Amino acid sequence: MIAVTAALIGFFAFVIMRVTTPQMTTLFTDLSVEDSSGIIKDLERQGIPFEIRNEGSIIMVPKDKVTRLRMKLAEGGLPKGGGVGYEVFDKSDALGTTSFVQNINHLRALEGELARSIRAIDRIQAARVHLVLPERPLFAREAPEPSASIVVRVRGSLEAQQIRAIRHLVASAVNGLKPQRVSIVDEAGQLLADGAATDPEQAVGDERRIAFEKRMRKQVEDIVSSVVGSGRARVQLSADFDFNKVTQTSDKFDPEGRVLRSSQTREEQSMTADNNGQVTVNNELPGNQQNNGVAAKDQSKKSEETNNYEISRITKTEVTEAGRVNRISVAVLVDGIYSKNDKGELAYQDRTKEQLDRIAALVRSAIGFDQKRGDQVEVVNLRFADAPSTAPIGEPGGFLGMLQFTKDDVMYFVELGVMMLLGLVVLFLVIRPLVKRILASDEMAAAISGVLSGPAGSEEAVPAGQPLLPNAAASAIDVATIQGQVHAQSVHRVGELAERNPNETVAIIRQWLTEPAK
Repeated sequence: MIAVTAALIGFFAFVIMRVTTPQMTTLFTDLSVEDSSGIIKDLERQGIPFEIRNEGSIIMVPKDKVTRLRMKLAEGGLPKGGGVGYEVFDKSDALGTTSFVQNINHLRALEGELARSIRAIDRIQAARVHLVLPERPLFAREAPEPSASIVVRVRGSLEAQQIRAIRHLVASAVNGLKPQRVSIVDEAGQLLADGAATDPEQAVGDERRIAFEKRMRKQVEDIVSSVVGSGRARVQLSADFDFNKVTQTSDKFDPEGRVLRSSQTREEQSMTADNNGQVTVNNELPGNQQNNGVAAKDQSKKSEETNNYEISRITKTEVTEAGRVNRISVAVLVDGIYSKNDKGELAYQDRTKEQLDRIAALVRSAIGFDQKRGDQVEVVNLRFADAPSTAPIGEPGGFLGMLQFTKDDVMYFVELGVMMLLGLVVLFLVIRPLVKRILASDEMAAAISGVLSGPAGSEEAVPAGQPLLPNAAASAIDVATIQGQVHAQSVHRVGELAERNPNETVAIIRQWLTEPAK
């Protein structure tokens, strides 16, 4: 009994402590050693209970205090992110520092801030940034270019777009740094970006095509799934891109649209007389131009006009950028129609040609179908291997949906229910049989002691022809007589039967007690 009592006290003490213990939730995750130690010191100073998990990278606090603690720690600059940022300049003892120390602190702060920004990207757990910012030598015509090296620890693997985003993020934050001068290495030593590419824009052809196909495929899946149901359509889309850059220049002349540019007119007139070839002073005098006789004359006149016209000219230069869509091919596979028959089973039925034509028309509109370009759209109806589930999946409703319990709340209530169930099991299967056995032993002992202490030999107490002791006393004497006469093994078997069937045993004893004395 002492052992059972001690076990029960320990059990109920555990249940009470478990119920009264506040529910713990995550305060911060992926903490560095420096941030974890700083947060623990602050929590100990405030007297707030906490738990440490995953070697200090996760800190748990009571759920009702997590929001206030986050704001309080953010006010104190915690967590810092595992690196030194621009808060290194918050110290007021920088008056006597040299320019070399200031440059080192600026470099440390810049590296720390970049590491924090990189850790904000999904799938990246930790990051370290090393910058090389060389100074320009005196009397040098060309300055050496800066470079950067980044080491990241990731969950899973990074996509090409994320790697390119990291390179551009670092290059944009450092003056004079180019994206191709940034190298990225993961925790396994795998080179993610070697920094040897000449131009990142030259290697985006496949990524652009993949992004286009993904976007168009999603559009087609959304519009087809809204008709045939979620998960009852499969879409495959392929796009043919032309990544050649074309520059075309054309000149067009319009003869009807001429414009006068310049005009020039020239006239010449000459006259000669026949003097038989004689040249005299008299002939040359001004007043002696006419001869006595009629002389023959030669007269000539010349007129010349020059007009310059400008003909209308149109010069057109067209530059076709890389990434033109030459052709789009779409294959759509849709499931049929399922309906319940008389037996309650799902029956499959093919879709009609009219429905398939309507779906094909929707797909053509979604992808911008162009027959001249050679686009193709195929919509086929085939039965899927897996039948649709008959149980609809909806949002939680009823009491749970009204209260909007979270997963943590549900688990907490389940834990309380299990503890209460264990308490009831211990109460009914351990305590109750022990109490009943103790009470039955006390009643039996009281009955026997009452019989033995009664007036022995009194004639008035026992009439003639009647048994010596009535009811329970007689039964006790009979049991004692049987124990003395019957073999111990038979008594033991009777006891086992009584323990296995307590209800039937009690009923028999009650029947014996209610029987009239003979």
